Amino acid sequence: MKKKKPYIFKGCGTALTTPFNENGNGIDFETFGRLIERQIACGADALIVCGTTGEAPTLTDREHIDCIRFAVEKTEGRLTVIAGTGSNSTDHAVYMSQAAEEAGADAVLAVSPYYNKATDSGLIASYTAIADSVGIPLIIYNVPSRTGVDIPVPVYDVLVDHPNIRGIKEASSDPRKLAATVRACSDRADIFTGCDELIFYALACGADGVISVVSNVIPEETANACRGYFRRKIGKARAFMNEYEDLINAMFACVNPIPVKTALSMMGYGNGRLRLPLCPPDKQIEEMISRILRDHGLIKKAE
Repeated sequence: MKKKKPYIFKGCGTALTTPFNENGNGIDFETFGRLIERQIACGADALIVCGTTGEAPTLTDREHIDCIRFAVEKTEGRLTVIAGTGSNSTDHAVYMSQAAEEAGADAVLAVSPYYNKATDSGLIASYTAIADSVGIPLIIYNVPSRTGVDIPVPVYDVLVDHPNIRGIKEASSDPRKLAATVRACSDRADIFTGCDELIFYALACGADGVISVVSNVIPEETANACRGYFRRKIGKARAFMNEYEDLINAMFACVNPIPVKTALSMMGYGNGRLRLPLCPPDKQIEEMISRILRDHGLIKKAE
């Protein structure tokens, strides 16, 4: 058995939203800063900026790099900053990963090349090229519902032997796949679930934590659930899943990050603005999110 590489992080990493200005042109850095400070104050272990939840495909390269640099400067080393840098073009992923390293990111998160539907050999070659191009750790990000390809466990098994590939975000929603990934690769890489509904299951399987959407809304509770589990307070994580099952489901009532941006706006964090092709939720989903936030005391109940 090879020696486990140093942790990138352990526990709760929040896949942070990217707040836009009211007209949609440019980043609302004032709100972005508030979101970052809230995550730090609430005990998150890492921030993932410019990922799926951060609407990375709608950002210009300049906005993308500016967000990474802003997060690095705002956190001042108080927690791990991971930059989403994946692309359907390996050359572009290399460029963005190098830019993220230059901006001060602690690691990069690279989604598998979407739309192209790469073969196993193509996935290995693409991730190897990205990992070879930077001196900071790379986390593989598998989300087949968006990319069209489910990275097989044997491909993970090859890739995690690369000294710079140090993590896997498994977001296939298949608990058996997650368990198989932990068995095959946890001796050489950090394993994170990308599915909030599987947090307790992932930790029980031996995963190292979660890259979470719901922790945008309840960062302290999500971080404490992970921390409690690692401190052998297993009931704390189980209770979290039971208490917030409705909120977790609501955050995926339609495509992410529409619900979570809507929720944050209701809580006073930004205007909920999305960039096309994403658009606001329908009235029924909006009312459901509002009701669940009120039920959990996250926004005031109507008089």
